[in-house]
Amino acid sequence: MTRTKRTLAAAVLALGLAAAGAAACGGGDGGANAAIGPDGKVDLAKVTLRVGDQKGGLRALLGASGDLAGAAYRIEWKQFTSGPPLLEAVNAGAVDFGAVGNTPPVFAAAAGSKIKIVAGADLGLTGQAVLVPKDSAIRAPADLKGKRIGVAKGSSAHYHLLTVLKRAGLAFEDISPQYLAPPDALAAFSSGKLDAWAIWDPYTAQGERQAGGRALVNGTGYTTGYNLIVASGKTLKDRARETALRDFVTRQRRALVWSARHSGRWAEVWAKDTGLPPEVAELAARRRTAALIKIDDTLVRNEQLVADAFREQRLIPGKVDMAAFTDRRFNDIEDPA
Repeated sequence: MTRTKRTLAAAVLALGLAAAGAAACGGGDGGANAAIGPDGKVDLAKVTLRVGDQKGGLRALLGASGDLAGAAYRIEWKQFTSGPPLLEAVNAGAVDFGAVGNTPPVFAAAAGSKIKIVAGADLGLTGQAVLVPKDSAIRAPADLKGKRIGVAKGSSAHYHLLTVLKRAGLAFEDISPQYLAPPDALAAFSSGKLDAWAIWDPYTAQGERQAGGRALVNGTGYTTGYNLIVASGKTLKDRARETALRDFVTRQRRALVWSARHSGRWAEVWAKDTGLPPEVAELAARRRTAALIKIDDTLVRNEQLVADAFREQRLIPGKVDMAAFTDRRFNDIEDPA
């Protein structure tokens, strides 16, 4: 075979593989999408949603409430230790969407990721905390100066820590941040390698129940308890996936309301699904709320505060306009009674 023919054959093969890949993942627009029939209707049975999840997240919630029963589409669950790597996967196209706290979207936006916040809830603030060992001499936020503090970079705990330090008259450079994923931070905190740990539930409950941690301060008055559904721009442009995502968000919002009304059952399934000790899941479930919110001006303003705080500390480069990373198309979903 001549070089020209080999080159042509390779090009044809590449095009064929690309087309096969698009068909397999339900990609494409309009009639090119395998999930959209000749009549223009979406066949959800041909759609697979790839959902990024965290410990005690969407899979446990929807499994406990039973709200995924009857869903026409398939779901592939992919687990992450925290929000930042989850949103990296969303931007890379490895997952379609996932639920994160208030800060990961800011870091993703600052990095130029193609993501949109499409739905949200407020899960409360008492499960977010800066923990210290129970016998620690640290009694006030000002005592954190010069201390080794574990935190997941770009997480909701990162912003919470930033606000706690600022109110105490400290800058971020006044501490020694130890950037650790929650499981690694739990191990370090348990072994005495950290002076403090900024974290969220259910890890907060683990730190308290399993590692003898004491909450120096929780999130009340410092931050928001946002739990945000963040999707890739590509997913939102795919009519079949967007249709499935709308259905998923509807079910997820029902499940959130259910979990607030049935914390005991939610804790039981949460523990079983994640391997958490029952007493840890029960504590985290008791202090978790589920106030449904819209993607509105208030949410945009609060997210902008997060972005501006990190910019002031030079932890993200340049100005980020968080309004450009929100999408209000699902605001018309009726909230469950």
